[in-house]
Amino acid sequence: MKIIAQNKKALFDYEVLERLECGIVLVGAEVKSLRLSRCNLKDSFVRFIKGEVFVFGMHISFFASTNPHFRPDEKRARKLLLHRKEIDKWQGRVAQDGLSVVPLMIYFNKNNRVKLQIALVRGKKLHDKRESIKKRILDREARASLKDFGKHL
Repeated sequence: MKIIAQNKKALFDYEVLERLECGIVLVGAEVKSLRLSRCNLKDSFVRFIKGEVFVFGMHISFFASTNPHFRPDEKRARKLLLHRKEIDKWQGRVAQDGLSVVPLMIYFNKNNRVKLQIALVRGKKLHDKRESIKKRILDREARASLKDFGKHL
């Protein structure tokens, strides 16, 4: 699995409840741009429209040698490929529980297909964000102290 881009901000702002791998509909030279890691998932989100799933705000840059007349919009809405049962299940949870769906990462799987990992998330409160920052700092200090411990022996 070759990771193209990750949405680290989503992991900080949201509590991940469930993850799902889905395909994505791409046009033109977008796959070539993705092979060069020319993608940004920051500020992107997923919406359900008429029983279909779309990702909005995902930026895929133009491929350098693409004909200017055939260049699609870099931030256009892209359709996601999911099974009907998965769409219905997640759409129900979003409507009923007030949850959100955000993309976490885009990558090439072992068959060289572009896949997007989306997650069903609940927004964190400010105190939850502070706790995650404190935990990260404590983990970093613990790793540093363990690293230094072997040097003093």
